[in-house]
Amino acid sequence: MSNPDNSLKSKQLSLFPGLYNPKVIPASPVLKWAGGKTQLLAEIQQQYPQQLKQGKITTYLEPFFGGGAVFFDVYSKFKFDKAYLFDKNPELIILYKVIQNDLDNLINKLSILEQDYLGLTPEKRSDFYYKIREFYNTFDKQTDANNYGQDWVERAAHTIFLNKTCFNGLYRVNSKGHFNVPMGRYKNPRILHENNLRTVNQAFKIAEIYHKDFSEVVEYANQYTFIYYDPPYRPISQTASFNAYSSSDFNDDEQRRLRDVFVAASNKGALQMLSNSDPTNYVDDPFFDELYQGFNLTRITASRMINSKGNNRGKIREILVTNY
Repeated sequence: MSNPDNSLKSKQLSLFPGLYNPKVIPASPVLKWAGGKTQLLAEIQQQYPQQLKQGKITTYLEPFFGGGAVFFDVYSKFKFDKAYLFDKNPELIILYKVIQNDLDNLINKLSILEQDYLGLTPEKRSDFYYKIREFYNTFDKQTDANNYGQDWVERAAHTIFLNKTCFNGLYRVNSKGHFNVPMGRYKNPRILHENNLRTVNQAFKIAEIYHKDFSEVVEYANQYTFIYYDPPYRPISQTASFNAYSSSDFNDDEQRRLRDVFVAASNKGALQMLSNSDPTNYVDDPFFDELYQGFNLTRITASRMINSKGNNRGKIREILVTNY
C-alpha cells in the first residue's frame, strides 16, 4: 500500500518544481545580528518571485549578508545551483569561510570555550570575557578576508563566543576597529550549536562568499538570478542612531548608489527584492517612495525591540521593494 504522505509530497514537487525535498532542514543564523530578518520571514516569503518557486532561478545573490536568514530560508525551500554572498564586515566573511572550510576545528574550539566559560563563577566569567575581547582586538584588521587563512579558526570561534555572551548580541566597533561591546548577563548562553553549524556548512556548499561591495552583484545579474538586498537601514527618525537601523557609513548618498545598482541589475533581467526602514513611521518623508519610483513598494509590519525607551517599542512599518 502506498504512503499517502509520499504521494502528497510527489504532487507538491510536480506542481512546484523549484521546491527542494521537504526533508531539508532549514539552517538558522549563526549569530544574533542587528536588523536580522528571522522575525520578518513570513512577510518576506509572501514576496518571493514565482520564478523561484517554478525552478527557473539558477543563482541567488545577497550583497549585505549579515546573519543570512533569508538565504537559509530560500535554500531550504527552493532549488538553485549557486549562491554568491557578500558583506563588507570582514569578521563575518572570515567566520563564514571557516564554517565552510574548517568546521570540525571550529566546533572543537567552541566546545572548549563553552565548557570553560560556563564552568566559571560570574566574577570569573567577566574576567574571561574581557580577556577574550582584548585578544580578539589584536587580530589584524587589514586581513584580506578573501584569501583564506589557516589561522582563522580561533578568530571565528571568538566572533561567535563574543556574539553569544556580549550585551544584546551587538556588533559594534570603535574608530580603531576594536570590538567594544560590554559583557551581557546571560546565565547559560549556548555558545556551540553544532547541529545548526553543520546545517549551515551544508548550505554553504553551493556558495561563494566574498568581502565585496554591494555594487558587484551587477556582474552576476541576469534573468536567472534572484537578488535580495538588506542594507543598513536609513534612520527612522531624527533621533534614531541605534546600529540596528542605521550606519554612519551608509548615508543617503549610499542609498542612492544602491538604487542605481538596483536599476542596473534590473536592466540585466535580474529579479530583486530590497528591505529598508519606512521613514513615514514618524514624519512625512517619501524618500524611498521617490527613490524607487517605478518599482513595487510594499509596507510590512515589524516588531521593533531595540529602543531603550519602552514606550517606543512595538510595531513599526518597514518596506519591501521588488522589481517584479
